[in-house]
Amino acid sequence: CVSWQFDQKGVLVVEAEGRDEDAVMMDALECGAADFSREGEVFEIYTLPADFSAVREKLEEMGYSFLQAEIQMVPQNYITLTDEKDRTSMRRLLDALEENDDVQSVWHNWENEDEE
Repeated sequence: CVSWQFDQKGVLVVEAEGRDEDAVMMDALECGAADFSREGEVFEIYTLPADFSAVREKLEEMGYSFLQAEIQMVPQNYITLTDEKDRTSMRRLLDALEENDDVQSVWHNWENEDEE
């Protein structure tokens, strides 16, 4: 019921250590990527779902390997939970969903999940 708040995108994650950010960005864009960002210790390369395989293959031919490479539902905006009770409830909900055998994937827009 909230799928309108997410966009389907190809996401390729490359380890940043030892790589020049500008060079990786240029390689990704030349291979057809739609967007690029640095998130801490990794570079995230975004593609249109239809372009995902072609971009991944071109980058692999250039010598890139990926920590993660998949089509994902990417939130259009993120929320930050500041209340401890809210964070605990959200963590319990996500844990319960991930443990359910009938649930294949869980997508959310909780920005500060790592702080939990």
